[in-house]
Amino acid sequence: MASHLTRFDPVGPLSQMDPFRSFDSLFNAFDLLRPLRAFGSERIRMDVSETDQAFVVRADMPGVKKEDVKVSINGNEVTISADVSQEQEHKEGSSVWRERFQGQQYRSFTLPQQVDEEKASATCRDGVLELTLPKKPGSGGKQLTVQ
Repeated sequence: MASHLTRFDPVGPLSQMDPFRSFDSLFNAFDLLRPLRAFGSERIRMDVSETDQAFVVRADMPGVKKEDVKVSINGNEVTISADVSQEQEHKEGSSVWRERFQGQQYRSFTLPQQVDEEKASATCRDGVLELTLPKKPGSGGKQLTVQ
């Protein structure tokens, strides 16, 4: 007689629970009913790198005009937001379907060190926002030695 053991994880099914999964799958099943999403996703995708002098943030924001992008810095907290408007039109035979989206996308994050707001700079080219956020001198924190 063979013994079959199965690992039981009491939290497993709950950790994968997504109350909106069936709602999203409804829209995925009907391509025409799926709502437009800014940038093709819900979040602003970004990369953050660090040098000795500054943090460099590159955020993908395709289709957004640089006039619609706002960046705010408060100490070590940075917020990127953009007003987004998109319009799509589909024609099939004698049917025409149009959809418009207007809204705001934003992303907020905290850096490990204060930013020098006076020297910070932002450029937006080809749908990529690049922030150069110089570190504020003397705000790097202190490393304690455990005794």
